Amino acid sequence: MLAGGTYPAMLALGLLKSAPAHAFNLTGSGNGKHIIILGGGLAGMASAYELNKLGYKTTILEARERAGGRCWSIRNGSTNTETGMPTTTAKFDDGLYFNAGPSRIPHHHQLTLHYCKELGVPIQVYNNVNEGAYYFAEGKGPLSNKKIRAREVHNDVRGYMAELLSKSVDHGALDGALTKEDTQKVLEYLAAEGGLDIDKLYKASARRGYAESPGAGNKPGKIAEANKLAEIIQSGLLDPDFYNVAEYTYELQMTMFQAVGGMDMIAKALQKQVAPSLKLGAEVSSITNLAEGVKITYKDATGEHVLQGDLCICTLPLPVLSNINNNFSGDVSRAIDYIGYIQTGKIGLQFKRRFWEEDDHIYGGITHTNNDLTQIFYPSYDYLSKKGILIGYYNFNEKALRTGDLSYAEREKLALQKGRLIHPQYDTDFERSFSVSWHKTKYNLGGWALYNNETRKTQYPVLLKPDKQVYFAGEHLTYLNAWMAGAFESARSVVAQVHARVTEQRLSYPANK
Repeated sequence: MLAGGTYPAMLALGLLKSAPAHAFNLTGSGNGKHIIILGGGLAGMASAYELNKLGYKTTILEARERAGGRCWSIRNGSTNTETGMPTTTAKFDDGLYFNAGPSRIPHHHQLTLHYCKELGVPIQVYNNVNEGAYYFAEGKGPLSNKKIRAREVHNDVRGYMAELLSKSVDHGALDGALTKEDTQKVLEYLAAEGGLDIDKLYKASARRGYAESPGAGNKPGKIAEANKLAEIIQSGLLDPDFYNVAEYTYELQMTMFQAVGGMDMIAKALQKQVAPSLKLGAEVSSITNLAEGVKITYKDATGEHVLQGDLCICTLPLPVLSNINNNFSGDVSRAIDYIGYIQTGKIGLQFKRRFWEEDDHIYGGITHTNNDLTQIFYPSYDYLSKKGILIGYYNFNEKALRTGDLSYAEREKLALQKGRLIHPQYDTDFERSFSVSWHKTKYNLGGWALYNNETRKTQYPVLLKPDKQVYFAGEHLTYLNAWMAGAFESARSVVAQVHARVTEQRLSYPANK
């Protein structure tokens, strides 16, 4: 066993692989050293949670009147302030909510699941993949402006692609290194994968659903006709920025989970653990490295205050941090300014009945569009209850910019106008909405860090190291951008670095009480 602070030191230096999520057992004591943490999101609270276990004194400064950052579930009474917009308040029925930020936990995000378990946050399955949801492409193609079940598009495309490849194999266009027996196995696989008949042709089967459902008595069911490949292509359903096979993506592969009652239950559980350290309504205005220690200036309802500590962990989103006075090095300031964040937004739409379940038989999952909605999310909880909230759009980049520039009323109008093309029930069942444009939201100014090859190579490494007494943490300092796991992994990494510094180097100046 490694003694004292040797383990965290070696971990921080990259000389050891990270221990499993449940075994973050750093040794040694913080001896009351004061660590100031900027930002009360998941990364900030997780950092304080782990540091408190080790005997540190922590103070978390959070500008909002709530903790959790982007881990935020919109409920009745939730408020938000966006640039150039009035503060708005959600007026949903009590008990209803939607997740404005993260809504999914991949099964391989062990650390997120670990914290759910350790903090007593129950989880349930999140239905990310639903073949009963729709594709909807606006345009002039034969299948445009029609809602088409995802299973129809997926199975037709797989079938036609398998047919084309089978014909290529028959004509000897496949890798010549394959034996005759190997080639036969490939053909058998393609027939099974694509649902091909004995002539290697794709024909519609029950995989893609029924025009008339099977039932009792003389009701064998009627299989719907397959869409033609040319029509699928001409209608934009195969466009690379539209066609979606979520189950193939590593982060989106089932099984996925969610916190019961809203993702903010994770933030609330962390907040309960670090409540004595947390100062809400504390907006940071300057960060100053001192010869020994760090000085933070912040404002709250009572005025301006100065707080000094031994070290600082800054978890503020970089677009926010770039507007705060500091004496960072040129390299660090440049990295903060150069790393971009995605523009993204969501709108929650409350309906008086769950028509997507009652009429369309959709239970969870996502409908994909090529218009400004991009995606419609159906709730994976409270099935068969009376009311519910859909996420009426979840969009990104240019579409999110256009939507974010609209007023709240105009966003609602857009969501209803485009949404009723898929679900005409909007007209009779809609009640109210609440929208969040993250790139315009105060104290965020973006959804999550968005790297390109250049910034990942040149700017990302700069912020992985401390600037004197200031360390940086958050999803933006991982390869898990946009995920809660990024916040948790970064928090643990920085806690290990801080603890290594304290226990190995033994800071020469006394802790600021």
